[in-house]
Amino acid sequence: MHIRTSFPYETTHEDLWIPLPDGTRLYARVWRPLTDEPVPVLLEYLPCRLTDWTAPRDWQRHPWYAGHGYASVRVDVRGHGNSEGLPTDEYSEVELADGVEVVNWLASQPWCTGKVGMFGISWGGFNSLRIAALAPEPLKAIVTVCSTDDRYDNDVHYMGGSVLAVDMHAWAATMLAFASRPPDPVHVGQVMWRDMWVKRLQAVDPLIHTWLSHQTRDAYWRHGSVREDYGAIRAAVLAVGGWHDPYRDTVLRLVEHLPRDRVRGLIGPWSHQYPDRGLPPGPAIGFLQETLRWWDLWLRDKDTGALSTPVLRSYVMDAHLPATMYPELPGRWVGDPAWPSPSVTPVSYALQGDPVVIRSPQHTGADAGRFFPLGNDADLPPDQREEDARSACFEFEVPEETWVLGRPRVRLRLTSSVPRGQVIARLCDVAPHGASTLVTRGVLNLAKRHGREQAIPWKPGATEEVVFDLNGIGYAFPPGHRIRLAVSSAYWPWIWPQPGSEVGFTLDPTGSLLELPVRTRESTPSITFEEPEQSEPLGVIVPTTLDEPRPERLVVRDVAASAWRLEVDPRYGGTRVYPDGLEFTENALETYTINDFHPLSARARSTWSIRLHRPDLPWDARISTTSEITCDAEDFITSNEVICKDGDEVVFHRTWEKRIPRTAG
Repeated sequence: MHIRTSFPYETTHEDLWIPLPDGTRLYARVWRPLTDEPVPVLLEYLPCRLTDWTAPRDWQRHPWYAGHGYASVRVDVRGHGNSEGLPTDEYSEVELADGVEVVNWLASQPWCTGKVGMFGISWGGFNSLRIAALAPEPLKAIVTVCSTDDRYDNDVHYMGGSVLAVDMHAWAATMLAFASRPPDPVHVGQVMWRDMWVKRLQAVDPLIHTWLSHQTRDAYWRHGSVREDYGAIRAAVLAVGGWHDPYRDTVLRLVEHLPRDRVRGLIGPWSHQYPDRGLPPGPAIGFLQETLRWWDLWLRDKDTGALSTPVLRSYVMDAHLPATMYPELPGRWVGDPAWPSPSVTPVSYALQGDPVVIRSPQHTGADAGRFFPLGNDADLPPDQREEDARSACFEFEVPEETWVLGRPRVRLRLTSSVPRGQVIARLCDVAPHGASTLVTRGVLNLAKRHGREQAIPWKPGATEEVVFDLNGIGYAFPPGHRIRLAVSSAYWPWIWPQPGSEVGFTLDPTGSLLELPVRTRESTPSITFEEPEQSEPLGVIVPTTLDEPRPERLVVRDVAASAWRLEVDPRYGGTRVYPDGLEFTENALETYTINDFHPLSARARSTWSIRLHRPDLPWDARISTTSEITCDAEDFITSNEVICKDGDEVVFHRTWEKRIPRTAG
């Protein structure tokens, strides 16, 4: 990583308020070049608290853009951070309308040329896409990283129409803890902060209530899912993803559906991170320089060559032994002029053998790895041999090197004796000595086999053919290895098990197949990137501790009870001290338990504790939350508790208990 200290422009930064039509003010931080000329503006807009939580990341890129002649602006959404107003649902109509107002306000400032770009990762990337679909006139281009065009089936809520136990629960619990944090008195005033906090807390409602209440792709999920109308996007789109990020299929769909003269796609081996940060797996790239070419083209009308690159640039990874972390993955870059690519051909592999009953233990999925890898040591799936033993496996020899690029597909002939269930397919690379590396996977809620918009129970005893896609991948299978398709009926804690699904189903290999998108073995040497560089870091201090470190992922088996417990430390940030004196501490633990023979024993639980402390004021705000989901055959049962303290004084304490019918999940 090159830390850049010299730029074409000297810069300055200030915090300011952006007024909205209803009188609410949003908190913003603006980095600007020192020039008398107006400049284009870049906007990053999300709820994750610009004065503390994302501050280290913000300082890596916003000053860098300002040094290259852009006003780079970071804004907290309504009801979060130091912004006024009350929190809403994620990507609500209010949040998106506010975003449009922010774009228009920035464009009207005397220091702006009237042209605006938006960028962001995850929530910020989602908002970039969704606000682009609302088409405010000043918004000319966006860079969306690790984001989704499909809120229902390619987000943290559902996968293949199945409830995502691992991240619907975990993210709802995280957002409950995050939404309960107070504004900072240094920025909003020592008189106002507590009143703002209490009003905010009184408006908080666990998002899990809403998400679990919409178990099919209905109007709730279609709102803000840009795949409903790609034609609404007028801005130029640079879509970026990673093969180890759950949202990478969005890049393929955007490249397929947006005009080729206004879209480019880039997929590397990365996790859910900006590609310049150097977090595993690499290689990292000069991503800020790459985006600068995009901004200069669309916001300054410079011919930067940004459109001379292939429509899709993707990284085809070499085969690698299973590990939970890779500093860097070998491979090569390939370029395709369109998607679907003329260089990719579907190749079918017919399944062989007699009909097989698949009745996977409920803890199948314990070695699935993290749904959102962030570059931590235990994020990625370990050796899959234990998972494969709990599945039905079909293998295919690799006589010559085979490159796969895109979304594999399976066609399975199934017989089920119960009306509900799910089928999971994993694609693995089996080395000659037996190690099994997870390449990609896919899921289908059997009630959603005819579309995500409806739930149709399986007729007990009936045989049907189901077809579904696995997540996209770029991978090179070497000769002498074997391609393994592993099929299971359970995948906890990624997928919440259906009532009665412990009986599994029968798979008839006759007529069943695996279809791989096989790409021509031809790399594109002209695809190169500069060395990663960023601006000077913020200077956050992470205090040392003598505490025994807690495992990131711990699997515990109760042999006598046939029960399994997975404990996950998400390791978002921990304790850090900021240059302005703020001490920020957070601690979280996710726990997933299940009995091998009882899908209704599934339980997901998250606990959070957060402290924001300024010894010089003094200011000491503490938040603790507990969130839990259990179930019976008819309902999901949710429980949430929030306790907030100002010093030792409890200023807010509330619990929520709710039963939500299992209409499709």
